[in-house]
Amino acid sequence: MPTRTRRPLLALCLLAAAAGAAYPLLAAGEAAAPFAGMDGSVTPGKDFFRYANGAWLARTRIPADRSSFGITEELEEICTQRTADLIRTASASSPSASNDLRRIADYYSSFLDENTIETIGTAPLKAILARIAAIGDRRSLAQFLGTTLRADVDVLNATELHTSNFLGLWVAQDLDNPGRYCPFLLQGGLDMPDRDYYLDKGEKMAEVRRQFAKHVARMLELAGFSKSAERARSIVAFETAIAGVHLSRADSEEVRKGNNHWSRKEFEQRAPGLDWKAFFRAARLSSAPTFTVWQPEAVRGLAALVASQPLEVWQDYLRFHAIDRMANYLPRAMVDARFEFHGKVLTGTPEQRPRWKRAVDETNDVLGEAVGKRYVELYFPATEKARAEAMVRNLIGAFSARIDKLEWMAPATKAKAKAKLATLKVGVGYPDRWRDYSALKVRPGDAFGNRERAERFEYDRNLAKLGRPVDRGEWVMTPQTVDAVNLPAMNALNFPAGILQPPFFDPNRPLAADYGATGATIGHEISHSFDDQGALFDAQGRLANWWTDTDFAHFKAAGAALARQYDAYHPLPDLAINGRQTLSENIADLAGLAVALDAFHLASQQAPGPVVAGLTADQQFFVSYAQSWRAEQREEALRQHLVTDGHAPPEYRADTVRNLDGWYAAFTVREGDSLYLAPAARVRVW
Repeated sequence: MPTRTRRPLLALCLLAAAAGAAYPLLAAGEAAAPFAGMDGSVTPGKDFFRYANGAWLARTRIPADRSSFGITEELEEICTQRTADLIRTASASSPSASNDLRRIADYYSSFLDENTIETIGTAPLKAILARIAAIGDRRSLAQFLGTTLRADVDVLNATELHTSNFLGLWVAQDLDNPGRYCPFLLQGGLDMPDRDYYLDKGEKMAEVRRQFAKHVARMLELAGFSKSAERARSIVAFETAIAGVHLSRADSEEVRKGNNHWSRKEFEQRAPGLDWKAFFRAARLSSAPTFTVWQPEAVRGLAALVASQPLEVWQDYLRFHAIDRMANYLPRAMVDARFEFHGKVLTGTPEQRPRWKRAVDETNDVLGEAVGKRYVELYFPATEKARAEAMVRNLIGAFSARIDKLEWMAPATKAKAKAKLATLKVGVGYPDRWRDYSALKVRPGDAFGNRERAERFEYDRNLAKLGRPVDRGEWVMTPQTVDAVNLPAMNALNFPAGILQPPFFDPNRPLAADYGATGATIGHEISHSFDDQGALFDAQGRLANWWTDTDFAHFKAAGAALARQYDAYHPLPDLAINGRQTLSENIADLAGLAVALDAFHLASQQAPGPVVAGLTADQQFFVSYAQSWRAEQREEALRQHLVTDGHAPPEYRADTVRNLDGWYAAFTVREGDSLYLAPAARVRVW
């Protein structure tokens, strides 16, 4: 699913010899045409996305192993091929190769070794299933749930604001005291993507639930359990009860609602029903004095379910989650059964990705920085890092100039905003210090065990942060990731090497194209420090008000207008964009694009650039921006996107241009055009 850039994604020169390429990444001749794929028969002011991408849309079909496909996925394919190539090189290296190279090679090859996985069968599940069977009372249930706590909540990904485990752990800066780490607890327990999949009364979701019940029964049956259909009905009903206590996606994304500090001793009183002392002891968190409880209502509801639901129901529920969570490391029948639901039903993807690609994904997930260290040595030259850093400086300068020009903002607020901008820590390409994987044991031929040990390693790594000084240089993305991120409490940005590649970032393209694509991405991430949530953090990363009342009221009114604009978009007949849910990203898109245009004009010293492909410099800028959101999605994936994602679908992100006066001038957009907004209706945030 295309998201690219978070608060938390093509190389024109392809690796034609890379093994496993399943489809062409660019049409013949497209590499030589920087603005190929346009449809000149479309009027820009009526449908700018199709004007910029119509020819590409007409000829492109989503590959069978993808739920969506576009420019981001094309670059992801190249990064996957490159990563597979360097992993294969690591596999061929001598036993005396570096330990990280051996870990990479052994993890990848073990996941690929289906013969061994088939021979071992479901035996790796025996230990955890035996522990579930031994749960005899509420205390032992609490102890077991504590052992399932994992640092597996992807808080950078709007589709992963919960975990399938009972609760999720995130160790990050305390929002009130960003100089120290705090354990955050987030709602969990659902196998489907969001509470709406359980609670929505529409027929579409009802059918998904029917398929979910079949999936649960099938996984239990493959693991050897009897009465699978009966157990499945009970499990689905139980997960529906869990969904009933979950907060909505929009509520979960509001920082102030999530900043709830509970002492360890307060859990028994605030969330009765769970033996919290036993839970924290099993989770090795007994010494943590304070927690940030992101969704307190959900934690209260989950604790109550521990007390109210029969142990037999809990045990079947835990069995299913243990099987489903590790299915990709089990025999092929279980892998295929999981894909039937999570791939075909939830995202509409007809075919599973080739196993070698999944092996790359899994290896990146576990050993991402070890892989990334080698990736940047091969594919991210120092010249491109320097060029990207220069663009970052231009963008920050342009943002500072925009703050100076804001007529509605008081001098005191401007000073605080510029202080925050001045302390922003920007990482380009890769981290200054690489992660240490020496404690991670990877054993050849033990795919299941390698994954279990990797999860424990990541959990231990996060627990070890508690009590230590905060490391503002830590990266939360791997260098080969096609994405970027803003970390408000760190007041830091990560721009991985993966996204700093053609055609997002290309020394052979016009400068305007780079600023329209990568410049807007950098501007987007800078702007996240000043979106509806990021603006709540001060220069030190503290959740603190630095606005005058009048200034903040003006800022909130502009955000509300932008939310209403996106509420009016209906990607599906029965489902609109949620303007509140996507507001942070929409503000960052709008401010980032405006800042990138300013920075381009600054970089080009106001001199008009050359006409390329019949486009003026400003036209190149806007077309490049719209082409950076080039993508198609299957209906099922689009539906999931609208329900769970904090980003608007790509087409509507491209429509951000309708709020910029410069776009109207560049394309002579007039009243009566579908995208036309009267000057007073154009939203201006920064």
